[in-house]
Amino acid sequence: EEVEDASEPTKRDRSHLESTLKLNEDKPADDFSGVLQRLRKIYHSSIKPLEQSYRYNELRQHEITDGEITSKPMVLFLGPWSVGKSSMINYLLGLDDTPYQLYTGAEPTTSEFTVIMHGPKLKTIEGIVMAADSARSFSPLEKFGQNFLEKLIGIEVPHKLLERVTFVDTPGIIENRKQQERGYPFNDVCQWFIDRADLIFVVFDPTKLDVGLELEMLFRQLKGRESQIRIILNKADSLATQELMRVYGALFWSLAPLINVTEPPRVYVSSFWPQEYHPDTHKDLFLKEEISLLEDLNQVIENRMENKIAFIRQHAIRVRIHALLVDRYLQTYKDKMTFFSDGELVFRDIVEDPDKFFIFKSILAKTNVSKFDLPNREAYKDFFGINPITSFKLLSQQCSYMGGCFLDKIEKAITRELPDLLGSIGLGKKPNVLSCDITGCGETPKNRYRKP
Repeated sequence: EEVEDASEPTKRDRSHLESTLKLNEDKPADDFSGVLQRLRKIYHSSIKPLEQSYRYNELRQHEITDGEITSKPMVLFLGPWSVGKSSMINYLLGLDDTPYQLYTGAEPTTSEFTVIMHGPKLKTIEGIVMAADSARSFSPLEKFGQNFLEKLIGIEVPHKLLERVTFVDTPGIIENRKQQERGYPFNDVCQWFIDRADLIFVVFDPTKLDVGLELEMLFRQLKGRESQIRIILNKADSLATQELMRVYGALFWSLAPLINVTEPPRVYVSSFWPQEYHPDTHKDLFLKEEISLLEDLNQVIENRMENKIAFIRQHAIRVRIHALLVDRYLQTYKDKMTFFSDGELVFRDIVEDPDKFFIFKSILAKTNVSKFDLPNREAYKDFFGINPITSFKLLSQQCSYMGGCFLDKIEKAITRELPDLLGSIGLGKKPNVLSCDITGCGETPKNRYRKP
């Protein structure tokens, strides 16, 4: 018996996990129901009308649902197959040797997109059911077809960390398999999750550092989300010190062409699973790296409301710019049309060369429009190929006596309502008593440029 006990791998102490993620604290979570209610109201009254009127969803394929506004922060796990993504989730949630644990192994094991969320008891939810439930934030996934929904699975687990965050485990990237064999648009589905993730863990291990076409495509999709990316070199205790240094250098060498930022990405080097670190390895270093990663995760949870409001504001800015561009295309079309003109030829000339008509430059002359926020010119060729220019109204016509103008309402949301909502959290005001008195939704517009 003693020999058998000695051969069993010893489990690592989890006290640092519980203290860093505050799993033992009994204090109730902050009640942001008032803020969420106000945020939902701003979105539906000030942003969505313009979004629908100018069919923004057909340009960006990004529809925001009520479930998405009220959803918890999402942590996305990406990377090659069998690098320890599922093992890492099991470790963070303490699911090893329990009925809840995700299946792991040396071969490619995860073929589904697995969403791990909080629930009163262990329960598995089919993808078709998740997409049909409008209260959840996954209903837009229906657009990827039934083949994908069969590869989507939800697992509810009664765990304290999942009360504040949702984990998404993805199929490992296999470079030697054609993407078409998956039976659904894998890159498009990844993009959907990337757009909504608050934190993205890209996991590697010492044996899978090569970058192929599928991984290169994934990093292209991550462009613009560098602040959310955390690169993890997992299974680091399986190497001696000298080998680990070489592997760390090789990982940077592989990723350097893919991540085009001035600062190098943060790479966490550790071994994320419950077994004790291998002897004669840098245990203290690995533990410090692990705690740093947990602090990152905790920071995202703490800032969840700020991130949500900032996300909705960024979305509103994009909707506003899109509406201004469509309005400018339409105005140019009306100006160029004469009684004898062929409308199709006139508009094709405008779409093919918008710079000749100063369409994009005229938008930059507007207040609060950055050239870095302007969408791709080519995207509007496809957009107007589906949506005829004559099916839109000018912004000046999108006004009513009772409701006001769509453009004024979205500008008010961007410049005042959403920043005020953000300020109410930062100043520690009670979020449940938000009203027009605090957010200024009933005031007459003020000239922000006039000196007091």
